[in-house]
Amino acid sequence: MFRAAGLPLLFLSILLVGCSSMDVTKFAGTTPEFKPERYFAGRTEAWGMFQDRFGTVRRTFHVTIDGQWDDELLTLDERFVYDDGTLDRRIWRIRKLDDHSYEGEADDVVGKATGRAYGRALGWEYDLRMSIGGSEWTMRFEDLMVLQDGDVLINVAEVSKFGLNVGRVTLFFRKPDAEAPPT
Repeated sequence: MFRAAGLPLLFLSILLVGCSSMDVTKFAGTTPEFKPERYFAGRTEAWGMFQDRFGTVRRTFHVTIDGQWDDELLTLDERFVYDDGTLDRRIWRIRKLDDHSYEGEADDVVGKATGRAYGRALGWEYDLRMSIGGSEWTMRFEDLMVLQDGDVLINVAEVSKFGLNVGRVTLFFRKPDAEAPPT
């Protein structure tokens, strides 16, 4: 039988386990194969939302991304327009380290982002500095990107602070010139 003092520890353990990242190696051999340097070359658009830990949609946004791949560096120029009219911009510089590993930097990313791609999926993890309520916070993002037919890319990012879930970002990417997926 649990003592009352043990319940908060049990609850915290469940929360921390729930925040663990997806094992993208389970996607090995799946298609269509997702290669960020290929997918993000040229113009890409995305639509997304942020939900708090209770599932309430707090913000929606549109992103236009211009990407360039020079056989060593993938540069992504992301321009965000939020539902309240706020504008933001992030420029990623991403290096492919080997067949499965990536490393990236952006001005508001603390340290380096790391990623691993297998089959149709990419796991991407980083710490992002964000301004919230007039204060600067560093949040942990654990993204899982999964490429679908028709060049549609789905990205779900778990957002945490001190290992505790604070919300989720969901994005849908599409190439403007891509054909619609078959129905």
